[in-house]
Amino acid sequence: MSIISLSAIRRRDPYLEREQQRYEQPLPSREYVLQVLGEQGRPVAFDALRGLLDIQGEESGAFLRRLRAMEREGQLLRNRKECYLLPQRASLIPGRVEGHPDGYGFFVPDDGSEDLSLEARQMSKVLHRDRALVRVVGIDRRGRREGVIVEVLERANSRVVGRVLVEHGITLVVPEDRRINQDILVAPEEATGVRAGAVVTVEIIEQPDRHTKPIGRIVEVLGNYADPGMEIEIALRKHALPFEFSPAALAEAASLPELVAPASWQGRVDLRSLPLVTIDGATAKDFDDAVFAERQQHGWRLVVAIADVSHYVQPASALDRDAQERGNSVYFPRRVIPMLPEKLSNGLCSLNPEVDRLAMVCDMTIDDSGEISGYRFEEAVFRSHARLTYDQVWGWLSHASEPQSDAHRRLLPHLQALYALYQVLASARGKRGAIDFETIETMMLFNDQGKIENIVPVFRNDAHRLIEECMLAANVCASNFLQVRKQACLYRIHEGPTAEKLDALRKFLGEFGLALGGGDEPSARDYAELLASIQGRPDVQLLQTVMLRSLRQAVYSPDNVGHFGLAYEHYTHFTSPIRRYPDLLVHRSIKAALAGRSYTPGKWQEIGVHCSLTERRADEATRDVSNWLKCYYMRERIGETFAGTIAAVVPFGIFVALDEVYVEGLVHVSELGDEYFQFDATRHQMLGERSGKRHRLGDRLVVRLVRADLETGRIDFVPGEPSPAAAPGAGGTPSGKPGGAARR
Repeated sequence: MSIISLSAIRRRDPYLEREQQRYEQPLPSREYVLQVLGEQGRPVAFDALRGLLDIQGEESGAFLRRLRAMEREGQLLRNRKECYLLPQRASLIPGRVEGHPDGYGFFVPDDGSEDLSLEARQMSKVLHRDRALVRVVGIDRRGRREGVIVEVLERANSRVVGRVLVEHGITLVVPEDRRINQDILVAPEEATGVRAGAVVTVEIIEQPDRHTKPIGRIVEVLGNYADPGMEIEIALRKHALPFEFSPAALAEAASLPELVAPASWQGRVDLRSLPLVTIDGATAKDFDDAVFAERQQHGWRLVVAIADVSHYVQPASALDRDAQERGNSVYFPRRVIPMLPEKLSNGLCSLNPEVDRLAMVCDMTIDDSGEISGYRFEEAVFRSHARLTYDQVWGWLSHASEPQSDAHRRLLPHLQALYALYQVLASARGKRGAIDFETIETMMLFNDQGKIENIVPVFRNDAHRLIEECMLAANVCASNFLQVRKQACLYRIHEGPTAEKLDALRKFLGEFGLALGGGDEPSARDYAELLASIQGRPDVQLLQTVMLRSLRQAVYSPDNVGHFGLAYEHYTHFTSPIRRYPDLLVHRSIKAALAGRSYTPGKWQEIGVHCSLTERRADEATRDVSNWLKCYYMRERIGETFAGTIAAVVPFGIFVALDEVYVEGLVHVSELGDEYFQFDATRHQMLGERSGKRHRLGDRLVVRLVRADLETGRIDFVPGEPSPAAAPGAGGTPSGKPGGAARR
């Protein structure tokens, strides 16, 4: 293409300079296109728009592609006469469709405004997660804005996993994701040899519209519901989790050496003599952090060595592209979907004992009050002196057991120094006002056939907390290092409660004679002080749960707003680059800053949104698998009676968490009693209109199991009578995520 001289029209583009920096042949910016369209006050045909923006003939193709991209993102709309117009002028709202298992749906606008409700007739045109343009047509009976779908902008579902259903000779696939509430028709020639009940992947070849269901072809037969590991195969496809590495990424991994080459040590600090050790769970296979501490004259030295993944995974490489797409490793019971191929995750980048490894090291000085008084980051070569487990270390520190080997006995003084430092850091954490919600973690036990045998609690000890505090300290240093040097990165941010959630929490606490300090903007310290004041109360689990639910979810963002829960002004993730892509980016940013350069992987905001979404995707997938396994486990216990605690109150009933088996199920509102029950979201309760009988979050209840349905994943209870087998247990709400630094 020849160089085009820009006319006066094109030079009026307010974002021309930005476009010239990005492209050799800049087109009119999106903002300028929208400005010109807005000035016309009417729909404009393509040729007319070309004239208005002085688009030359050889630019037409690229300009048309830009307009189509703007259409896909809802910035423009093309009407039936092929003219372009602004959606807001036509009172149209771009956004995303969210389906509901009961057939209706919601529309989530791109501008963050209030969701719209979509009735079932509207949902017949779309599937869950499709993008669309919607017009507001009124208010529904619950007072919510109601919308109609004017145009589908983008189809989100090309492949769907589901169960084959044959009715009257017609083959259907019932999606496993209940939010996709339309069955997919399968043409007779595409259904040959597929049995009813089989789990399959279907490729959608015709998307739904107002008059027809979606049509697809079966492209993969996975097996039957009860096959071992089927729950994971379903979750991988349902949540579109990448589970196969690209051939290019595997080839790059295969080309890497088996051992760290001495040539890689150049310019690195040699820490091989420093007795760093890894401390992890007994079943862990990838070790990405090693620690060492020693007492100094006026405080402590803490060294945290993190696997130098960025040495092997270069920007824009196939390994990097696959890692970014995955965003994180996904940990299912008995199976891991790693972010990096095994050659890296369990090999070169895993800090296995007594082998040389490359690391990014944070070497900190911490004073006697637990404040970090100095730190430095450096590239190093080192070797882990032992692979230790949490229970092993805590046994030695608590004097419940003794080291059995000379090597372990030599390490004991260093572990004792780590523990003494942990106590200082924990005290500083309390003074800082960080919130510390304790939840119960669980582990599933399986037999030799791969079937779930039991669900048991896993209790955190001080060895877990010791490692958590070390990782928190390194993460804080990483964020400070990058912030001081004005190097962009992804911060781990956690905002305080919204005004609505804060108001609801205060009203709820008021009923117990409690108050949360801090006025309109409470701090983490206000939460922590309230949490400390309610310890020992019989309703502590109820109060803690409501407090926890008032907080927002932590996300990744280049805009640092601090971490509310941890009471940090700045915080990022540095310590797990084997299994989290944001950590890998932070390593690259630190290396760039050390070299006096800057690192930009692309649009930081978009990468942060993507990594936050992949994290939630992994959470949803692992929750699905866990729920399926619990459902399978409970099938053999139909009719049994259990004691439990109300873990959630919803408009259609109450969820009860069982004491001894750590499973949740629903008591439908129709089973609560022979009267009308009113749902009260503020008080987290169901209240009987006639009797005044109340079922509130945290209340104790005895229930009987009546259904455990694998196909729907539902576990249903009805109120039961106490029996010796259902004696009340420890109470509490045995649900939730691990509370360690990895999730924060």
